[in-house]
Amino acid sequence: MACPEKAIALNSEGIITDAELCKMCGKCAEVCPTKAIEISGHPMSVAEIMNEIEKERVFFDQSGGGVTFSGGEPLQQSRLLIELLDECGNRGIQTAIDTAGLANTEIILDVAKRADLFLYDLKMMDSERHRKWVGVPNEKILENLKAVAATGVKIIIRIPLIGGVNDDAENMDATAQFVSELSGEKKEVNLLLYHKIAQTKYQKLGRPEDFQLMEEPTKEAQQQAIAIFEKYGIEVSIGG
Repeated sequence: MACPEKAIALNSEGIITDAELCKMCGKCAEVCPTKAIEISGHPMSVAEIMNEIEKERVFFDQSGGGVTFSGGEPLQQSRLLIELLDECGNRGIQTAIDTAGLANTEIILDVAKRADLFLYDLKMMDSERHRKWVGVPNEKILENLKAVAATGVKIIIRIPLIGGVNDDAENMDATAQFVSELSGEKKEVNLLLYHKIAQTKYQKLGRPEDFQLMEEPTKEAQQQAIAIFEKYGIEVSIGG
């Protein structure tokens, strides 16, 4: 009833949101008595973020870990990201960047000077297939990965392995060859297996079609991918 766009309806399947009508205004979250709907983000200053980081410092000091800047895409907020990386560096806090790599090359190189680790998404090698599934070509992403590798910063390649999308032998072989030719030491590869845990959520959001063409990778496809990367001398693991 609070929705000004009438985008939310209650039926036998539960509360359903019409994604075409929803303007993400947050009015529903303000009145939801159980907080089942909430706005998860809010603006924060560098000082406020660092205060939150310091609260966790005892844990990553003991584990040898640090702070991962993720998203979304952290490079889309590059000015804030660089300020936070500088502040973490001043305090001796290790940092990692979780990125899809689509950004201005100058920006990503500025970030690479400050970060300890890149977790770099690499979805598929054919640019037209990449455009079909992701919405953009991949030339800039590959160019940036080469540039970051040339700086010597540690990189872990993360590949979302999706059945019917990018788990075929041709794409895996092209990816493994590209990764093997990057500058510096051989890069570690993490295969992140696609799953359908969120399918019910997408149905409630009125977007069930998002799951129709994608499948969880088979055991055979997983083993095939592992074998291909190992053929190129690349350390590969499921998850990461």
